[in-house]
Amino acid sequence: MRHWEGLGGCSMPLLLSAYSWVTAGAGVGLGPTRGSHVAVSAPVCGLRWRDVASTPGGRGLDPPGDGVTGVELSEVDTGTRTQVLCSEVCQSLVKHSSGIQRNLPLQKLHLVSRSIYHSHHPALKLQRPQLRTSCQQFSSLTNLPLHKLKLSPIKYGYQPRRNFWPARLAARLLKLRYIILGSAVGGGYTAKKTFDEWKDMIPDLSDYKWIVPDFIWEIDEYIDLEKIRKTLPSSEDLAKLAPDLDKIAESLNLLKDFFTAGSPGETAFRATDHGSESDKHYKKVSDKEKIDQLQEELLHTQLKYQRILERLEKENKELRKLVLQKDDKGIHHRKLKKSLIDMYSEVLDVLSDYDASYNTQDHLPRVVVVGDQSAGKTSVLEMIAQARIFPRGSGEMMTRSPVKVTLSEGPHHVALFKDSSREFDLTKEEDLAALRHEIELRMRKNVKEGCTVSPETISLNVKGPGLQRMVLVDLPGVINTVTSGMAPDTKEMIFSISKAYMQNPNAIILCIQDGSVDAERSIVTDLVSQMDPHGRRTIFVLTKVDLAEKNVASPSRIQQIIEGKLFPMKALGYFAVVTGKGNSAESIEAIREYEEEFFQNSKLLKTSMLKAHQVTTRNLSLAVSDCFWKMVRESVEQQADSFKATRFNLETEWKNNYPRLRELDRNELFEKAKNEILDEVISLSQVTPKHWEEILQQSLWERVSTHVIENIYLPAAQTMNSGTFNTTVDIKLKQWTDKQLPNKAVEVAWETLQEEFSRFMTEPKGKEHDDIFDKLKEAVKEESVKRHKWNDFAEDSLRVIQHNALEDRSISDKQQWDAAIYFMEEALQARLKDTENAIENMIGPDWKKRWLYWKNRTQEQSVHNETKNELEKMLKCNEEHPAYLASDEITTVRKNLESRGVEVDPSLIKDTWHQVYRRHFLKTALNHCNLCRRGFYYYQRHFIDSELECNDVVLFWRIQRMLAITANTLRQQLTNTEVRRLEKNVKEVLEDFAEDGEKKIKLLTGKRVQLAEDLKKVREIQEKLDAFIEALHQEK
Repeated sequence: MRHWEGLGGCSMPLLLSAYSWVTAGAGVGLGPTRGSHVAVSAPVCGLRWRDVASTPGGRGLDPPGDGVTGVELSEVDTGTRTQVLCSEVCQSLVKHSSGIQRNLPLQKLHLVSRSIYHSHHPALKLQRPQLRTSCQQFSSLTNLPLHKLKLSPIKYGYQPRRNFWPARLAARLLKLRYIILGSAVGGGYTAKKTFDEWKDMIPDLSDYKWIVPDFIWEIDEYIDLEKIRKTLPSSEDLAKLAPDLDKIAESLNLLKDFFTAGSPGETAFRATDHGSESDKHYKKVSDKEKIDQLQEELLHTQLKYQRILERLEKENKELRKLVLQKDDKGIHHRKLKKSLIDMYSEVLDVLSDYDASYNTQDHLPRVVVVGDQSAGKTSVLEMIAQARIFPRGSGEMMTRSPVKVTLSEGPHHVALFKDSSREFDLTKEEDLAALRHEIELRMRKNVKEGCTVSPETISLNVKGPGLQRMVLVDLPGVINTVTSGMAPDTKEMIFSISKAYMQNPNAIILCIQDGSVDAERSIVTDLVSQMDPHGRRTIFVLTKVDLAEKNVASPSRIQQIIEGKLFPMKALGYFAVVTGKGNSAESIEAIREYEEEFFQNSKLLKTSMLKAHQVTTRNLSLAVSDCFWKMVRESVEQQADSFKATRFNLETEWKNNYPRLRELDRNELFEKAKNEILDEVISLSQVTPKHWEEILQQSLWERVSTHVIENIYLPAAQTMNSGTFNTTVDIKLKQWTDKQLPNKAVEVAWETLQEEFSRFMTEPKGKEHDDIFDKLKEAVKEESVKRHKWNDFAEDSLRVIQHNALEDRSISDKQQWDAAIYFMEEALQARLKDTENAIENMIGPDWKKRWLYWKNRTQEQSVHNETKNELEKMLKCNEEHPAYLASDEITTVRKNLESRGVEVDPSLIKDTWHQVYRRHFLKTALNHCNLCRRGFYYYQRHFIDSELECNDVVLFWRIQRMLAITANTLRQQLTNTEVRRLEKNVKEVLEDFAEDGEKKIKLLTGKRVQLAEDLKKVREIQEKLDAFIEALHQEK
């Protein structure tokens, strides 16, 4: 091996790539040869060539001494001329190179340069860097120092310096700087070409860039990675936490010496030296102690690493929370998508409302939490959710209906219900208390009267940083005996609810067993064995292990439970957890610290009865989440295919039964009916004022006509003169107006509004009428009318108007006089007709009807007829008879009837007289009305010098004018106020009905509605499943 050693004071490397100087042997000169490369480090002032493989006295070039510039040969022969020439050329190049500093400080040079710089320097001591082999050995048990490679010392000699001017001339002529520049360009081109070839060989990964989320590329803008790197432990700190591998190796070697394989009949332990029996016993004890110590060290090391992992996980949780908060503030709002678990939870929510009437079952996976009552089901679920979210009680049943909890990751630890927008902050105790109270209220609301539990599901979403994504269903605890206060069928109902969830072939059963009680008392294990006999989807959890370790006499019993040897049931995995000390006020962090502390000091782990991955709720949560998503990926596509087939069947049935109708579900039908109802309410405002006044005036007169004739007109007509008549009328009208008339008018107006509203709602719309809305419209009308309340001040204002109208007696023209007479005649004729009908009903059919229709009078009707005839005779004798019979007249009539063999009662005589006299009075009033047609002239003269008095016509004109003014006032109030208020009430009722699903189901019924509902549900389920499957594939 040959070494080129240079002496110089410059640090610029030289590369000779185009040509190299080659020595061919003795007698061969210096000449260029293409294709070889020689690297010369530093511009050298002198060269020494040495044949290291030769003897110590072999050939070589020694550096020049002080003041010597030439080259001196150690052995003068023909072969050494070549070396001399080479040395001279390099020395000449260094000497005349531009930019060279001759006297650089020794400290600024490279280590190798310092070793060859001016060998005659008095303070120079040659130091060579240690050579390192290309393959170094490292041991995980020991850290042994590497052996230094011994190098043969270099002997320096001093040679006289000689001038060699031909070499200088050749160097100037060749202009080696250009050769060097060209070599550098060529080498750079070659390197670039090689780099391009390697780059083409690398596969194009740009198509897979979508796998990495967008915020990863921008995370350095929002997170100080350098600061995080500084907070992480350094390699020295991690090395301190690492186990002492030397001690472990030493212990293993000792174990290897003592554990030896002997022949059958020999003991497993064999002493290495011959000693007494006591020495052997001492060695066995010491070996056992070493094994225990080794296990203790391994456990301690594992706990150290566990703490480091927990710390890193906490920091990662904070970072993820920070990133999610950035997204929540809108930095990546455009690219935000719904989380995978939220999409899956929405599918389950839709399926919970779906009626499986088309043989399409809900077989989507979820984690079903079952266990005996007070076994710790709720506590395990709370540890997984990292919050105390469920109501608690000591020994009593708290879970009364299934609670579906969807766990997902988010920046804040919050909970919210499916049908509510309120978020409960799980970091605040007052929100936790409110959430527990709300869950308890919902459970009690779901439980029907006379029952203890309910199958209706409460849907709750819990989000927070670090939560495992899954869907869990907490079921009521299985009981063995029905206690007082429970419904008799509570036990069977709990079994029915549990079986309904567990019989799903893709449901993961989380079987919770109380470790503090005897295993033989468990009921849920037999139930789980029936539902999953092979244990392919069951995870067994033993709770309260801390109490079990204290109370159980044999710890191996716990090991048998965890290994699945005590129960006949089988499971995918077995876990042991601790859910606190039994104090409901404990926080999740306190319970977790207690659980970790217990298992650190537990003999169950130290004696290897339990494995590290089988303990703590954290490991349980990870295992359940992995199993859940594995089951989801295996079964979700099959469920999607089954719903596609169901959708096809429903669409075919709709086309066959309703080919010309749109597929409107219940909500769409309700919206259509809502629009129709609102249009009909708006139509009320389009009713003409004339129509309102006509129907109001007619309805009001029908309501008050009896009172006007019976209580005002008839008593006033019994007076002897016009003055008394007018006074009586004024008094009666004022009393009527003060007490009854305004209230009657308001009632009439409200009834009229209802009738018009009902007419618009119920009248058919021709071909567009859909009778499926009739039930809904009737319910809306009744509820709106019930909520409507007339303005309280309407009666007061109306009373003043009516007073003023009735006090006016001045008829201005003949037209009004004729209108009053016409109004009076109509009223009297209608009243006379009603009286004739009443008399006919009282006395029975006349002789014509008896002959023609073969009808007969009853005994009572015959008595009434005889009484009527007797009273008519008395009226013919005195046509101006007053309205009431005197007592002697009643006696006379009764005796006359008894003389003819008719027994009558005085009350019967009075009733018959009332109808007979009314007919007589009405006929007389109609005759007087005809006489007054020509009495307007006398009225203008105040009936002076005239025997004709038409005060009754004036009375009816006052009544008619009051009715017109009242109708106009009510019409204004209706159109300006009450119609709008009714419209508002209708809108409120429709909004309330829209939010009440049960009301819509009750009012919109029929096969068409149900078929459209099923079709909508199946489409929604299929679409959500397809979107979820697509997102699931993208996550893969």
